[in-house]
Amino acid sequence: MDLRGRAVLSVKRLQVLLMLFHTMVRIMAEQEVENLSGLSTNPEKDIFVVRENGTTCLMAEFAAKFIVPYDVWASNYVDLITEQADISLTRGAEVKGRCGLNESELQVFWVDRAYALKMLFVKESHNTSKGLEATWRLSKVQFVYDSSEKTHFKDAVAARKYTANSHHLSALVTPAGKSYECQAQQTISLASSDPQKTVTMILSAVHIQPFDIISDFVFSEEHKCPVDEREQLEETLPLILGLILGLVIVVTLAIYHIHHKMTANQVQIPRDRSEYKHMG
Repeated sequence: MDLRGRAVLSVKRLQVLLMLFHTMVRIMAEQEVENLSGLSTNPEKDIFVVRENGTTCLMAEFAAKFIVPYDVWASNYVDLITEQADISLTRGAEVKGRCGLNESELQVFWVDRAYALKMLFVKESHNTSKGLEATWRLSKVQFVYDSSEKTHFKDAVAARKYTANSHHLSALVTPAGKSYECQAQQTISLASSDPQKTVTMILSAVHIQPFDIISDFVFSEEHKCPVDEREQLEETLPLILGLILGLVIVVTLAIYHIHHKMTANQVQIPRDRSEYKHMG
């Protein structure tokens, strides 16, 4: 190959490298993921943000715990007994995510990726009596755990990575354009690849919005979960009933006072006719 041909080849290679570099820069600029746990006053709660094209497209803050059954040998080293690991999502976890028009995903990894949580959200429309209404929901949860991790699993039999998945999940259902908020605990059952084992996921202090975020780093109007609404009603109902009872007592006393005053000013008519002669 002559000198000119080598020069042309070098230029083409340089162009390809520049294209790859610009593509990587564009991808990195388009999507950012952040763990903002340090902003939470709750030491058990994580705050995650996914941003694309310089705009927040998914926000999630919650506390999560996983109750994982696993087998250990009994003292006779013949029988198996079941122990239970309580695994909490720790602050400062690694986060990944993606946003779409009708599907968004959040992935969280912690303890050197011994544990991984994937949450898939979908947005869909339904025909109702009021017309076409759009909602979003949590449609799938996947939890990967490594039972060879010694902090939570002690002397686990067949220690390795397992995957636990939700089954026909429809949780956190929320009207489109709103965020979901729930302080109460919510449990989701996950079927594990460890035979005959069910992992329980417990969420609390939840505030999530995977679609239609209008302001950067700001949740839209909250959609309260039914449990929170019921607890709020139970807290305010005695106060409302007390106010009504107090109002009834005040009105009753006022009526009695007015009636007593009116009757006191009236002329007393004798009941006995013989007393008429003393009147005049």
